[in-house]
Amino acid sequence: MTTSKTRKVLLTSVCRPLGPSNGDAASVGYELLYSQVTRAQGLFSPRTVNVYFSLEYIAENLDAPTVVLQYPSRKELIRELKKGYDFVGVSFLMAVMHKMKETVALIRRYSPNTKIVLGGYGTVLKDEELKPFGDYICREEGVAFFRRLLGEPEIAMPYKHPLMVSWLKIFGWKVSGTGKILAGLGCPNGCDFCCTSHFFSRKHIRLLPEGKDIYAVAERYHDLNPDLVFLILDEDFLLNKKRAMEFRDCVIKSGKTLSIFAFSSIKAISQYSVEEILEMGIDGFWIGYEGTRSGYAKQQGRPVEEIFTEFRQHGITILTSMIVGFDYQTREVVAQELDGLMKLKPALAQFLIYGPVPGTPFYERIIKDNLLHDVYTKDRALMYRRADGFTTMIKHPTLSPEQIEEIQRWCFEQDFQRLGPSIFRVLEGRLLGYQKLKDSPNPFLRQKAQHYAKELRTAYPVFLAGKLLGPNRTVRRWIGTLERSIHTELGSAGPGERFKSLMAVGAALWTGLTLKLDLFQHPKLTRTMYRTPTERWAGFDLWEGIQRQVALPNLSIQVELQHAKQQVWLRLEGALSSSDAEKLAQRLREVLARTKSSLVLDLKKLHWEKVEDLRPLREKLATYRSRIRLVLPKLAAAHPELMLVGAAFRPYSA
Repeated sequence: MTTSKTRKVLLTSVCRPLGPSNGDAASVGYELLYSQVTRAQGLFSPRTVNVYFSLEYIAENLDAPTVVLQYPSRKELIRELKKGYDFVGVSFLMAVMHKMKETVALIRRYSPNTKIVLGGYGTVLKDEELKPFGDYICREEGVAFFRRLLGEPEIAMPYKHPLMVSWLKIFGWKVSGTGKILAGLGCPNGCDFCCTSHFFSRKHIRLLPEGKDIYAVAERYHDLNPDLVFLILDEDFLLNKKRAMEFRDCVIKSGKTLSIFAFSSIKAISQYSVEEILEMGIDGFWIGYEGTRSGYAKQQGRPVEEIFTEFRQHGITILTSMIVGFDYQTREVVAQELDGLMKLKPALAQFLIYGPVPGTPFYERIIKDNLLHDVYTKDRALMYRRADGFTTMIKHPTLSPEQIEEIQRWCFEQDFQRLGPSIFRVLEGRLLGYQKLKDSPNPFLRQKAQHYAKELRTAYPVFLAGKLLGPNRTVRRWIGTLERSIHTELGSAGPGERFKSLMAVGAALWTGLTLKLDLFQHPKLTRTMYRTPTERWAGFDLWEGIQRQVALPNLSIQVELQHAKQQVWLRLEGALSSSDAEKLAQRLREVLARTKSSLVLDLKKLHWEKVEDLRPLREKLATYRSRIRLVLPKLAAAHPELMLVGAAFRPYSA
C-alpha cells in the first residue's frame, strides 16, 4: 500500500542556463537586482541569486520525502529523475514557459510514470495551454494543494518556515546575508497590471498571521547568524497595521536592532510615523512610484515627495519602480516624470514597460479593444517568451514599440549617470540617517544609528573603485566627497581598509571582464533533501517524537529539522528541574544512539534553580559531544554552572 510517507516528491525550477545569451527574454535570469533594477550599472551592480522560495516552503511542510532542485542543468535533472519519483512539481514564470516545456519533456522521457504538477505565476495561463504539459495545475497556496494531492491531513497556519539565506555580493565579495521571511501572498490593492494581486483574486493570504509569528522567524534566523538582514516577502507588508505594530512591539521588547527590507505602498506607509517604521527594524522599502498620473489607489496618502525625502534623511533605502508606456505618456512626459523622481534621489530605481499579463484587468482591456500587436496575436508563445517588462506588446496612442523600448533604456542610463551607482546612494542615505539619529532621545533609534555606522565602516574599501571607475566625472567627484564626509563622522581608513581598497579595484575590474565575456554568470545546482534518509541524515520521526514523549509542564521543547544543513535544532524554553533534565537527557541520548544527526541544543531561554539541575545534560550526553553544539545565553559567563555544561560541548557558530 502506498502512503504519503512512501511517496517521493521532487520539486524543481526550470533548467539552467537562463538569460538573453540563451535565447530568453532580457531580464529572465537568476537575479532580480542585476537583471531588472541595476541593469545599467554593470560592474557596480549588487549581485544575489534568487531561488524559488516557494519550493523550499512547500517541501518543509509536507510529510512525504521531498527533494528540491534549484536551477539544475539538464544532466543534473535527468540524474535526479532516474532515482524515481511519484510526483514532480515544476515552478515557472510565463516568460520561461518554453523552458517549462523542455523540463516536462525530460520528466516524461526519463520518468514516464511520474505525475507532473505545474505551479508558479506561469499558471495564469488557461488550462487548454497548460494541460498538455501537466497532470495537475496548482493555482493556489502550494502547501495546502500538495498536502491534499498526497492525501496528507490539513495543517493550520502558520506553517513551518524554512530558513533560506541568500548572499549579496559586490565586486564578487560577500557583503551581507539575507534571511527570507515569507509573510504573505497576494495583495488587495488590485493594480490593473499586477499579476500577484489578481492571481489570488485580490485576497491577502497571511502565511504568518500575527506580528509575533513574523518575529519568531526573524529570531530563528538570528540564532543561525546574528549578522543576517531580512527580506519580508509580502506584497504590501504595512497594509495590515495591527499585525505590523504587533511585530514592532516584539522587536522593541527584544532590544535587538534588526535590518529589514520590505515591500509597501504610499497608502500603507502613510499610516505610520518614520520612528515607528524604524522601530520595526525596517530600513529599506520597495515603493511603487509608477507614474504621476497613473492614479492607482495604493498611491493615495502622504505626498510621495514628502515620504521619500523623510525616509532618505532617516537612512531608509528606497527602491522605487516606474512604468513606461502609459497611454498619457509621451517622451516629454516621461522625461518630466523621471526628472521629478531623480530629484528625490532613490537609492535604486526600476523602469518597466506597461505590459498585459493574462488574468489581470489590463490584459482583459487590451484583448477587448484589440490593442495587442498583431505579431503577438498570431504567436502567443512569442508573447509569453517576451513577457518580462522589457518588450512593448501593445499599441500606444503616440509611441511606437521601438520608441518605448528606447525610452526605457534611456531611463535606466539616466538614473545611473545622474545619481551614480546604487551602492554609494545607499551609503549616502545611511550617512544621513546616522547624522539624524545618533543623538536621538529614543534609545532604539540611537541603536539604529550605530547599525548604520557599522555598515558605513564596513563599506570603506569600495570607495576607491567608485572614484576611479564611476560612470562620469561628476559622479566620481561626488563619491570622493561622500567618502570624506563619512571619514569626518567615523574616522579615516586604516592600513587594512586601504589595502582592501586596492583589492576591491582589482575585484571590480575582474567583475567587469567576466560580465563582458559572459563568464561565471550561472549558479550551481542547489539540492536540498527533506525527510529523505541518508546514513547521516535520518531518524526524523524519532526527533519529532521528542515533543510528544517528553511532555513537561514547565518546559517547552521545539524541534526543528534544518534540512539544508542536515542538523536538528532543539530549543528549550522555560524551567528545568533535575528530574526533568534526567528524563530529557535520557530521551536525547536514545535518539542520538539510533541516528547520526548533528544536534544544536539551544539553551538561551532555559531557566534553572541550582547547578545540580543541569548535571544530567552534561553527564548523559557527553558520549555524543562531537555531534552536539550548544547555544548559550549572552550572559552565560555570569552563570558558572551553565559554563560548566557548555565546557563539555562545543558552542554553536553559524
